[in-house]
Amino acid sequence: MNTSLTRRRTLQAAGAAALAAGLTSLTATVAHADDDTTPEPQLVTYPIPSGVGTQAGFKVRVRTAPDGEWQTLSCYAPGTKEINPTTGSGKVWGSSMVYFDFCGPVELEITYLKGGTTKARVRPDSYGIKPELLGDTLRFTLDEPKDVIVQINDEIFDCLHVITNRVEKHAPAVDDPDVLYYGPGLHTVPGNVLTVPSGKTVYLAGGAVLKAQLDVKGVEKVTVKGHGVLLAPTSSVGGLRIENSKNCRVENVIFIASGIGFGQAENVHVHKTRVFTWGTWGDGYPIYCSKNLTFDGCFARTSDDSFSIYAHRDSFYGDTRNLTIKNCTLWADVAHPINVGTHGNSDDPEVIENLLIKNVDILDHREPQMNYQGCIALNAGDSNLIRNVRVEDVRVEDFRWGQLLNFRVMFNTKYNTSVGRGIEEVYIKNLTYTGTHANPSLFLGYDADHAIKNVTFENLVVNGVVIADTMRKPTWYYTTDTVQWYANEHVTNLKFLTTAEAQAAAAS
Repeated sequence: MNTSLTRRRTLQAAGAAALAAGLTSLTATVAHADDDTTPEPQLVTYPIPSGVGTQAGFKVRVRTAPDGEWQTLSCYAPGTKEINPTTGSGKVWGSSMVYFDFCGPVELEITYLKGGTTKARVRPDSYGIKPELLGDTLRFTLDEPKDVIVQINDEIFDCLHVITNRVEKHAPAVDDPDVLYYGPGLHTVPGNVLTVPSGKTVYLAGGAVLKAQLDVKGVEKVTVKGHGVLLAPTSSVGGLRIENSKNCRVENVIFIASGIGFGQAENVHVHKTRVFTWGTWGDGYPIYCSKNLTFDGCFARTSDDSFSIYAHRDSFYGDTRNLTIKNCTLWADVAHPINVGTHGNSDDPEVIENLLIKNVDILDHREPQMNYQGCIALNAGDSNLIRNVRVEDVRVEDFRWGQLLNFRVMFNTKYNTSVGRGIEEVYIKNLTYTGTHANPSLFLGYDADHAIKNVTFENLVVNGVVIADTMRKPTWYYTTDTVQWYANEHVTNLKFLTTAEAQAAAAS
């Protein structure tokens, strides 16, 4: 193994040298990006390696603002999934993605090559980016790295996904014996599976595409990072699997055609990873029986749940607890952006607890099946108990088909062998929804012994209206009636507060 790794590093070093020679438009300041005192704007772009699929729906150029030299970007070609509600079949549409690094600001110029442009939108809406539209070309500026989606004429699938990072500092050395280094270019591994030992770093340099599945199993202190791309060998097999492992990190890598799975993982930090899936069961971040996981700044466009948070399934056993999802952007073409609780252990019941979902933009949700709706779904099945969940500063844009929330203690016989034990202690602060497509949100306890207890909303805003128990309404209306939601008789202590009322209650 050491011989092959040494040979690979030699080839990768040659690839890095070739890329450096090819990027003649970079200024000297880029070469010294580690110098924090350098005031000049910096921009680094990467060609797509030969042998990797591209998309030709957009012409994309970028430059340092306001008058740097334009650089043209080729587009990667992730798929996007659409389910036919009549037949159940799934159609895969082509989409586009570019990525680059910068220290800003930068200006983007994007031309829609199909023509006929009448409007353009840059999402998430919370960023407040209003592009200048000139025929089929639009321009806008990014002051700092953000991940955005450009939509033309409200097109759902033929979009441009723009992924950006800060100019990389402190990249590992090519010859570091603890680094599996993949330089610019397309790389494969025998059998399409790379097994990563303890203490190693897998590094994908900008411009690198590694076509493989990464197995991080039964190990500790593994890092997977870099500004490159991990391309799954197929749309249903591949990606990164962190199982029975501890103290790991995943940073910046773009995952195309598969996501990142966690089974009995502990103490894992995932920072600014991006996931695109379009295959069957295309969950972005499936999590089983894992503890102390943080997802910060991640992006997901998925053909199943963007985040799926479960207890027991297959060979994984144990509670799931202490999970944080923050500063993320989620788009679910199928199923839920965030789904919690479906799978567990009826024979030895487990707990899913201590979840924090904070500062998240949910861009879309499309699910025809009523059993699987909800931008955020807490669905306790298989004797699971879901408790201590906090949702804060979550912005939901108008999605295509589904519910804003679905909280349900359930016995879904397709997946469950028993009813869930309950849902308890949920606090939702500063949740906003703007749109008209949402079906009624549902809050359904199973029975008096399998109930939903103590759910509090603070500053829930629906289409600009703060929803509170004290709002003006007919005295015989439930607060849920004002937003056409439904809570059954097995939901107790459901409260809707204004911020002032919540602060007063906390002070008393």
